[in-house]
Amino acid sequence: MLSRRVWHPCSYWCTTHLLPFELHGKTVGKHQYHSAATIPSQAQVVICGGGVVGNSIAYHLTLEGWKDVVVLDQATIGSGTSHNGSGVLGLFKPILERQIITHSVNLIKGLEQKGHQLGFRRCGSLNLARTRERAVSLKRRIAYTRAAGLDCEWLDRHEILRMHPYLYSGDLEGGVWVPDDAVANPASVCQTLAHLAAAQGATYVENCAVQRLFTNEVPHSLVTPKVTHIETSQGIINCEYFVNAAGMWGRSLGEKSSPKVRVPAFPAEHFYLCTKPTMEALDALPVVRDYDSHMFCLTRGQQFIIGAFEHQAKPVFYEGIPLDWKERLQGDEKHFQSVKEDAEHRLPLLKNIEYQSLINAPDNFTPDGKWILGETPEIDNYFVAVGMNGNCLQGAGGVGKAIAEWIIYGTPLMAMLPFDVRRFIDLHNNRRYLKERTKEVVGRHYDILYPHQCEYRYARKLRCSPMYSEQEARGAVFGTRMGFERPLYFDTSHTRGDPSAQMPPGTFRKPEFLDFVREEYHACKEGVGVIDLSSFTKMEITSTGDMFYRSKTAGSQVVDAMQRLCSNDVNIPVGGVVHTGMQNEQGGYENDCLLIRKSDNCFLMLAPTFQQTRIMDWMRRQITADASVSISDVTSMYTVLSVLGPKSKEMLSLMCNTELTFLGYTAKEVNIAYASGVHVLSFTHTGEPGYTLIIPSEYTLHVYGQLMKMGHDYGIRNVGMITMRFLRVEKFIPFWAEELDSNTTPFEVGRGYKVKLNKDYFIGKAALMKQYNTGIQRRLVHFTLDDAFDFETDIWPWGGEPIYRNNEYVGNITSTAYGFTLGKMVCLGFVKRRDAYVTPEFVLENAQYEIDIAGRRVKAYASLLSPKLPVVQMDKITSYRPKIRGIVTHK
Repeated sequence: MLSRRVWHPCSYWCTTHLLPFELHGKTVGKHQYHSAATIPSQAQVVICGGGVVGNSIAYHLTLEGWKDVVVLDQATIGSGTSHNGSGVLGLFKPILERQIITHSVNLIKGLEQKGHQLGFRRCGSLNLARTRERAVSLKRRIAYTRAAGLDCEWLDRHEILRMHPYLYSGDLEGGVWVPDDAVANPASVCQTLAHLAAAQGATYVENCAVQRLFTNEVPHSLVTPKVTHIETSQGIINCEYFVNAAGMWGRSLGEKSSPKVRVPAFPAEHFYLCTKPTMEALDALPVVRDYDSHMFCLTRGQQFIIGAFEHQAKPVFYEGIPLDWKERLQGDEKHFQSVKEDAEHRLPLLKNIEYQSLINAPDNFTPDGKWILGETPEIDNYFVAVGMNGNCLQGAGGVGKAIAEWIIYGTPLMAMLPFDVRRFIDLHNNRRYLKERTKEVVGRHYDILYPHQCEYRYARKLRCSPMYSEQEARGAVFGTRMGFERPLYFDTSHTRGDPSAQMPPGTFRKPEFLDFVREEYHACKEGVGVIDLSSFTKMEITSTGDMFYRSKTAGSQVVDAMQRLCSNDVNIPVGGVVHTGMQNEQGGYENDCLLIRKSDNCFLMLAPTFQQTRIMDWMRRQITADASVSISDVTSMYTVLSVLGPKSKEMLSLMCNTELTFLGYTAKEVNIAYASGVHVLSFTHTGEPGYTLIIPSEYTLHVYGQLMKMGHDYGIRNVGMITMRFLRVEKFIPFWAEELDSNTTPFEVGRGYKVKLNKDYFIGKAALMKQYNTGIQRRLVHFTLDDAFDFETDIWPWGGEPIYRNNEYVGNITSTAYGFTLGKMVCLGFVKRRDAYVTPEFVLENAQYEIDIAGRRVKAYASLLSPKLPVVQMDKITSYRPKIRGIVTHK
């Protein structure tokens, strides 16, 4: 056995580890670590990054029999940031994240039981609440995590003290005890996974930097290029797959290819303060998370280790990471002082213990605080696994398994939508953007994130509709989605010239802005409402066809391609509009979109905002080169306004000389005021009567101004996205990424009528045919809460709450809103059965439902149909022409 001193900046980790191998081109046992002279020229998979994540991917690939795996590191294995994490393995997380962390825990525990010394111990954790709002936040999390199988419980301040006798608990509301939380030594796990991957066939090459990644890119081709080979400081390696697991260097590595790959992650200084050893062993103490002070504390051996996710973080290495990055880092005592004081307040004995020097151990953070995983949209077979957000060990085991499965099977085997690398656009990879966003994203890990009320402060006002300034002047309170500023609601008490309207402090009860939302809601029901949907993804799908048979062949090609991609029948006439899903082979949603046939050979697609990168990538992968079909992102070329309400037809008729009576879902190209080329659709995303206007961006401000002027006497109101949510939830209309995702089929959300199984073929048809014939095991249900629920004073459901049927857990709430017409709180959620089918009888008969809201169960009533709400039809409105000057019409 050879001993090796593993580097870490904190002395408590700098113990000598006995490793069964040496990492400098020497052979130990059967494991060869190649020098420059023996670098392999060919590999099936090349992994760049010998940290804990890269080693986990190599371990899981080789475990499944993929032996031709090469792991490269620009220095030595584990010499990057993999040793910097706290080593905490926390399970008190949202369900999808917890599934990945659970595999990490089980992997490390299993290896420890096999004799590997990884420092693993299940010590549990105490998650503290200093305020009532924090207590509500934690109780909400208890409700859905405990229902899904995690052992956790609420403790009062006295019970907390029994769990950790050194804590001061006098100012606490209580806390959550999670007995299965654990800690492990990140350095030991990193080295052990490398050893096991090598034993299973992987080849490791140290001091080998990737200089360039090459593809089979063809200029102007519609086909996504594929990885062919990489050029390194030690030679060229031809490969089929490439994995960027380069941690802090992941973003710069993404720029070393053509086309460049977006990897929006940025390093921030991350501090740890270790005490000198005490006289007693402390390993029995649980991890402490004091969220309200952004501080955590764990123990190892005879030491306390204090860390933080500071409210205001410090991004680092603005111009790139230097070779001597370790020597550039210094402790910032002033920055960490408040954390130290909070730690000493929570654990008073720390005041009498000496500290070691403050450690600056940077890590990578992403713009939304979630991992970045998956196959990139720019290059086929190029995978990314970066952005561990201050704790590389916590997700490493599960991330390695997920990426390995994705490579082996060509598709993820678990739900990955929140972590998908395709959730970003170029803006997110901008260095200045990342620097600004990183300042706050670190602290948001411990912030109370009130649903729909907790927007980012930094890196704002970057993507704006042409109406932004005018909306701001009219009291818009903005949120951001894909970097796009979108009005959430309008504060009508705001006066033009005042400072911008702001979101009030968040709450889990009735939000302060509810009265503004109510006014907007009633405008849509009784008058005219205008919703800015400009952030929606917009794509043009076009075919060229043979030049001699252009009209016939081109039209046929684009229709054939879209019929294959869509589960609805999209062979509609020019001017037709169809709402359709795009399914994967398992029948799940890859997209939920609106298609407008603009011409014989061209469709315009409106899709959810989040889909801008993801659906472009998915469609390009499905459309073959010989189809002669191109896809163009035209999101910035058009503004989309939803003009809805019973008076919308009469009002719009005064602004154009085109008859606005439509037969079914159709579109017309009209002139509105002086603006030409406006597409008017007889469709709204809320189910209310009205129209969707697709306006060339250069005319947007003019059309908006004319709408607001003409609509004055019709009671026109600006309407925000929160009101749109309330309208949709009340009417039982599901949302992308909440109800609709790649694991949900149309039959499970009541949209089977939009699936045309009589079509010759479309992706996912076989799976949907089987489901149609056999049944479904989960179903989206519309719930209204019992009158005993007081929406004025009670804690609201906001999503994630567990659903109980006859006292048995059967699913979770996905979306909620207050139904102003129903006069009740409305929830959408899935009811599921593991070993049987969910039938209407199961959902509705002999079933009593309760929703667990922060520990209180509230009776609920289920329905599989949209409620019958009164609707004032546009044609029923008495004709009225307002006396407004300055309105122009254009023939």
